[in-house]
Amino acid sequence: MKRLNGIIFIVTGAMLWGATGPLMEWLLNHTSMTVSFLLTIRLSVAGIGLLTYLLLTGKNIFGIWQHKLWGRQLVIFSIVGMLGVQFSFVAAINASNAVVATLLQFLAPIFVVAYVSLSLKKWPPKYQVLGIIGTLVGLFLLLTNASFDSLLISPKALIWGIAVGLAFAFYTLYPAPLMKEWGVLSVVGWGMLVGGVALGIVSRIWQSDQWMVLLEFQIALLMIALIFLGTVAFILFLSSMHYISAVETSVLSSIEPLTAMFISVIVFGTSLGFWQLIGVFVMLVCVTWLSIAGEKA
Repeated sequence: MKRLNGIIFIVTGAMLWGATGPLMEWLLNHTSMTVSFLLTIRLSVAGIGLLTYLLLTGKNIFGIWQHKLWGRQLVIFSIVGMLGVQFSFVAAINASNAVVATLLQFLAPIFVVAYVSLSLKKWPPKYQVLGIIGTLVGLFLLLTNASFDSLLISPKALIWGIAVGLAFAFYTLYPAPLMKEWGVLSVVGWGMLVGGVALGIVSRIWQSDQWMVLLEFQIALLMIALIFLGTVAFILFLSSMHYISAVETSVLSSIEPLTAMFISVIVFGTSLGFWQLIGVFVMLVCVTWLSIAGEKA
């Protein structure tokens, strides 16, 4: 029963997170909201919500700031990890679409493998090399539809997409000691709040004329849905890890880009060529292979 709960949690969480991509794409394309404004609101509100929940359940959320070392690490995670992932992901959506941006974050395992190999000063195992080659082949098909003469997304979108993978790799590797010491929800809540506040200060959100957009009922409803779905998705994802293995979590989370693709194609009319669809399939298979083979190794 517990394993079934874990599967339900990760599948539901992945579908909800996949749905946030097309929502952000629609908001950026149909309103005057910028990436900075959208993310400042989303991160700040979600962070306050998580920290309030922890306070109401009797958790000490301020203890981490009483230690300079942990506080410094939390700030680094908040800016480079949390804000880095979120900003590059939304910027990639803004420069291309939700499907491409969601798939490009699956480059993260390649950067993780590269970092570990450089740290150990040795070549990665054969299964990782094969998985990386396969992922890059799938990426080539996604970006070009098997045509050597054309790139179907802009160089700007590709750069942001690579940034998503790099930031996601950092997000995966860096905060492990923090989360072990202070709890996942506390670290994520502070990460969201600090990242959102920092972005708001840099972008001078108080001077923005985009606040008026939030007075429109439809836009306000979509923003609430975006914040709620993203936060619930993350909680479900973390909860699933108590019941199922990391491999099962990795494999089942592949539903995320499929959900983004389904919503984008059915609701927003995004179209993909035949070889692009083959590329999507190849990327998902190779990322799954990296996870399974890595667990066996």
